[in-house]
Amino acid sequence: MAEIDALRGFALLGILLVNAAMMAGPYGLGSVHDPGASALDRTVEGVLQTFVVGKFYLMFSFLFGYSFTLQLAAADRAAARPVPRLLRRSLGLLALGVLHAVLLYVGDILITYAVLGLVLVAARGCSPRAARRAAGLLYGCTSALMLLVGSVSLFLSDAESADLDAELAADFPGLTAGYRGDAAAVLRTNLDQLPDALLASLLMSGFVLAAFLVGLYCGKLRLLADAAVDRTRLRRVCLLGAAAGLPGGLFMALTASGPLGARWTALGQVVGMVTAPALTAAYVCGTLLLLRGPRGARLTALLAPAGRMALTNYLSQSLVMALVFTGYGLALYDRLPPAVVTAGACALYGVQLALSTRLMTRFRYGPVEWLLRAVTVGHAPGRERGGP
Repeated sequence: MAEIDALRGFALLGILLVNAAMMAGPYGLGSVHDPGASALDRTVEGVLQTFVVGKFYLMFSFLFGYSFTLQLAAADRAAARPVPRLLRRSLGLLALGVLHAVLLYVGDILITYAVLGLVLVAARGCSPRAARRAAGLLYGCTSALMLLVGSVSLFLSDAESADLDAELAADFPGLTAGYRGDAAAVLRTNLDQLPDALLASLLMSGFVLAAFLVGLYCGKLRLLADAAVDRTRLRRVCLLGAAAGLPGGLFMALTASGPLGARWTALGQVVGMVTAPALTAAYVCGTLLLLRGPRGARLTALLAPAGRMALTNYLSQSLVMALVFTGYGLALYDRLPPAVVTAGACALYGVQLALSTRLMTRFRYGPVEWLLRAVTVGHAPGRERGGP
């Protein structure tokens, strides 16, 4: 269980880096080419595109599916019916996700988890083989569809692609004014952006659900248990995943932040998303190798507390960034370069690691984890260590 928490704690860094870039300004991560971006800006965004974007939300999704099997086991130990518990948990996640999307960050993932988590509830009795086959089918169909759609942009001329970029960028002044305005303006802007954000979540739901099912498969077979997978197999998956995933991430970076024209951007994003699961697998297996290595205990002690309160940390990341970038606080939206935003995100992650270690020394749950568990089990659990 400590390794699962450590993996979740590591995933928090990738989630934070991407969300910080997206919350910092309208040109986040090259979705539209920024004519004013410096060479350093493009380099930072290129590194994030290659190594981070699309990889860590899949790691979280995989761990969500794996943890689902732990939820089932907990219900069994408590002699409780699992379905009511799991439905209450999904409802709690949905409520948190809606509040998060409206108040703080429209790129919320909790709404997607709450809805797609119902599929896990329905599939809880499936065999590991069925879960693996369903994941493969979902991944294949989603990849084929997205590659087809992404390839359409290649038939556009450079001028037509530039016109589309200009049309999207025409909305940026209003977006910037909204996020730099007062609290009411920030709320209105979030609500205006929410339909597009939900559509983007829908487009990615095939990959998310596939990752859920891979996690379910691994959880049913206990493949992340300490002695379940030998180091040779972990090393092989790590190397193969990196070999398959890094070229796709690099291609995405070259289209979004590099020399390729705007008409390549959509295809580059799709290729990056399709190859991201391979790099995610490499990250999971590589992290497990480190956790089981000579310094593994120290690394686990560093990362696991943050992973145990991952939901609290995820939401608090958005709160801090909303205070920095929107009219809730400093209103620095579209005022900081990517290098500064990335450095600030790393600093925030370091603070979260330290605070999580202190809190988890005393408490069994983070604040939001305690609330969600109370909703899940139907009563208030003890918060301090040693409590009921």
